[in-house]
Amino acid sequence: MKKEKKDIRSLTKEQLRDFFVSIGEKAFRGNQVYEWLWSKAAHDFDAMTNLSKEVRQLLEEHFVINHIQVDEMQRSNDGTIKNAVKLHDGLTVESVLIPTFSRTTACVSSQVGCSLDCQFCATARLKRMRNLNADEIYDQVVAIDQESRLYNGIPLSNIVYMGMGEPLMNYKNVLASIEKITSPEGLGMSPKRITVSTSGVPKMIKKLADDEVKFNLAVSLHSAIDEVRTQIMPFNASFPLKDLKESLIYWYQKTKRRVTYEYLIWKDINDKPKDIAALVEFCKAIPCKVNIIEYNPIDDGAFQQADAQVTSAYQRALEQAGITVTVRRSRGKDIDAACGQLANKSSK
Repeated sequence: MKKEKKDIRSLTKEQLRDFFVSIGEKAFRGNQVYEWLWSKAAHDFDAMTNLSKEVRQLLEEHFVINHIQVDEMQRSNDGTIKNAVKLHDGLTVESVLIPTFSRTTACVSSQVGCSLDCQFCATARLKRMRNLNADEIYDQVVAIDQESRLYNGIPLSNIVYMGMGEPLMNYKNVLASIEKITSPEGLGMSPKRITVSTSGVPKMIKKLADDEVKFNLAVSLHSAIDEVRTQIMPFNASFPLKDLKESLIYWYQKTKRRVTYEYLIWKDINDKPKDIAALVEFCKAIPCKVNIIEYNPIDDGAFQQADAQVTSAYQRALEQAGITVTVRRSRGKDIDAACGQLANKSSK
């Protein structure tokens, strides 16, 4: 019976060293392979040119590199790029490159589909099929960095875990991917340039604080009134705003880092003065910033962008309360790459 090959990127550096010792090779070969996998992002063993042909053959016999493939790449009129990324088992996720004059940001997926049921998000219409492994998240970043260098002539500067899936429902692999991306033995990126965006899972936000993570936290809030938030994000019934607020206070006490609230404004849903007042009140709990995002309809349904004067009213009220607020214009609309639109239309 043919022995199944092991995914080499599931091994630690120590396990790679042990493997080489077990086959009568020097342990330092494990260090070399680890560098090829995580610092140089090698896709196949033949690329590992400082290893002998025999050693590469041995690796080929024992292991596999389950590398992603960019199945389809779309470029928007505004320079945004969307990748349909095929995983080793044939499933597909999407990732996005968002270039602006001051930064280039990778928006990466952490799950195939999503287990939460936000009514306004296209990904939520796909059932959650599985979590991504750390290497599959890392590969998305490498692919986008290469595209940024190729098309914009500059390396990637920022990463947001804001693609398909809820990152905190794939906690272990998300943190492992960030460790690889930030490690000097990996891509060497500063954790200050990484933001994990969550729909708000209080228990896991507290765990982030306890684990003393160094990256930034963003919360997709969209309403500071429980009834409204539960209507648009039904899981809020299990994780109500008082629990979310308590976990964010805990986060700030532990990390001393402000949180960003992502906020979409919809017509007839959260566009009243009471919605604005509730958000201002919620923001007083800890130092924070509000990022108002232009909404991109996923069909002709209930969710439609609110009038511009409502956005201005939100902005005014927040600024008067001393809260930092930015309004983010939508990017990549023409290729369905904007916030809430990732849904694998490319996959059959």
